[in-house]
Amino acid sequence: MTMHETDAPARAEEAGEAAADRSHLPLERRIEAILMVADEPQGAVHLATSLRVPVPAVKAAIEALRADYDGEGAGPQRGFELREVGGGWRVYVRAEYDADATDFVLTQTPTRLSQAALETLAVIAYKQPITRGAVAAIRAVNVDSVVRTLLGRGLIREAFADSETGAIHYETSELLLTQLGLNSLDELPPISPLLPDGEEDVLA
Repeated sequence: MTMHETDAPARAEEAGEAAADRSHLPLERRIEAILMVADEPQGAVHLATSLRVPVPAVKAAIEALRADYDGEGAGPQRGFELREVGGGWRVYVRAEYDADATDFVLTQTPTRLSQAALETLAVIAYKQPITRGAVAAIRAVNVDSVVRTLLGRGLIREAFADSETGAIHYETSELLLTQLGLNSLDELPPISPLLPDGEEDVLA
């Protein structure tokens, strides 16, 4: 085996590491991308670990994003803002535009919910208030996009954020009761007769 052949794997590994290096990208934009898809508030330490950058740099970038969204720089105030809730940061619709966002959601042409959305909605209905992680554990699949769909349809809402972990707990909305023709959650049918043997304890 030649020296050239011996060094080939090492060079390939180095090339892979170089390709994965995103440190040349603006830190504010990298954090912004994460916050746009995150379902729960993201703490500075978590973001720093994920992006492999120092915590002070993340905190400075978050403050720069907050100021940018608030129109404190050269740009205009945005229709969304960066809020610190539950020990982390998350993007929210700015209060004065909330009515427009709500009207938009409510005037969308209704579509049938997917099987995944129906199953997730059932878990939330019977176990509320419940976190996204707990729902995912029960269904044994990732439910991020499904939860966003249910939120967008107004069938569930954020109940509260855990003061220690920042995890958001979800609950069903009055709209769901209206669409099901129920006056309260007490009128939901018993779940036990509908479950296969062995699954009763999961949703009990």
